[in-house]
Amino acid sequence: MGILRNIAAGLYGAGVWFRNWLYDTKILRSQHFDIPIVCVGNLAVGGTGKTPAVEFLIRNLSDSFRIAVLSRGYRRRTKGYIEVGVGDSFLRVGDEPKQIKRKYPEVVVVVCEKRVEGVRRIREEHPEVNLILMDDGFQHRSLSPTVSILLSDYSLPPYKNRMLPAGTLRDSPSQLYRAEFLFVTKTPATMSPIERNIAQKELDPKPYQNIFFTDVRQIAPRPIFSDVAPATLPRGAKVVAMAGVANPERFFDSLEKNYKVVDRVVYGDHHIYKVKEIKQLCQLMASLGEDVYVLTTEKDGVKLTSRKHIPEELQRRLFVVPIELNFRDNNSQAFVYKLKQELKNKSL
Repeated sequence: MGILRNIAAGLYGAGVWFRNWLYDTKILRSQHFDIPIVCVGNLAVGGTGKTPAVEFLIRNLSDSFRIAVLSRGYRRRTKGYIEVGVGDSFLRVGDEPKQIKRKYPEVVVVVCEKRVEGVRRIREEHPEVNLILMDDGFQHRSLSPTVSILLSDYSLPPYKNRMLPAGTLRDSPSQLYRAEFLFVTKTPATMSPIERNIAQKELDPKPYQNIFFTDVRQIAPRPIFSDVAPATLPRGAKVVAMAGVANPERFFDSLEKNYKVVDRVVYGDHHIYKVKEIKQLCQLMASLGEDVYVLTTEKDGVKLTSRKHIPEELQRRLFVVPIELNFRDNNSQAFVYKLKQELKNKSL
């Protein structure tokens, strides 16, 4: 099986290299637009923190731009261009676009698997928009963004990873050069200066590239059904930790610091909750007592909002734990300043 994976990874890598070569040599052309586009992407599959990064950009650029977010809408059951509404089902638009729209209803959020078409439609239907944030678009070479922000997991840097299916890379580490900003994500709080230098050296940044070290921080849990649940949970409360995301261990470990985790429920990334699983969760909660609550991720939370499928007893015990992108050294505003300067210089 290992040999077959290595062969498949070699073939996949050759295909990725050839496609990039076609674009790098201008045999295939990328589409340019007269509107600033910031691409937030990564080289690997799995959770590197793109959604918290997009949300950070929304919060910190909305004072200067009218923003639209363009996403593929991963695992949605629809095709084509759809503008996301606050009340849309995650099955129609994807869990992450719905999460962003619920948190920032004033922002135009669009899903479209063809990014060039997505930008064209946004330009036609929302002329007021003057900045597009493209979520997970680094591999879409058919569109040329103004600025690219590439996220790299601290625990598995690109040059220590392997191409799919032997590893988790979906693009070659040689493509790092296309990003103006490199975010090293999920960095430990105890990271030493030497470890930081090693991480930076492994990425081998070009003179024009800016590296920032980040992690995510959890903020106070909030109820999914605020009309029947407490406003918040006290530290030390007994909870069941539940997640259907990539690499849920960090989420679980963070909860352990503030709450008494009495059980863990784990599903695969972008999990869609079935009726039988909700019933199983209700049975688990009944066995644990009335003073136990469920803490889950925001991405899971948008798939648990249907009162029709969630009994009221569970509604009052369901909480999500929002997360925010956190910059080491408190240099978030330095990044925002550099990004705005980059956008300004490339728009001249």
